[in-house]
Amino acid sequence: MKMCLVVDDSRVVRKVARRILEALDFETAEASDGAEALAFCRTAMPDAILVDWRMPNMDGLEFVRTLRQEPEGGRPIVVFCAAENEPARIAEALDQGADEFIMKPFDGDIVAHKFGLAGLL
Repeated sequence: MKMCLVVDDSRVVRKVARRILEALDFETAEASDGAEALAFCRTAMPDAILVDWRMPNMDGLEFVRTLRQEPEGGRPIVVFCAAENEPARIAEALDQGADEFIMKPFDGDIVAHKFGLAGLL
């Protein structure tokens, strides 16, 4: 079973994402910010990471840049999930190491589609 780390400062968003991912047969783990997510990845690198942009301590962009420099940090598929809708901001996330981008709000069909495009399903 593939593992997906859900990184968002909103407990509600993490819970919704977790339900969707578990329905897609993913094992899931949660982190409330980029620093917590990085600590998790250093102990158990997931197959996929669904990450928010704006979070305290370490935002999603800084997390992805740092993750990609870690041993095996290039392995996980990273899907940004944020309220950002400006093409330049989406391009920035992809340029910094994200593989896909989902805009909030999202649902199971959107997550399944984007995870399929990324080769996770």
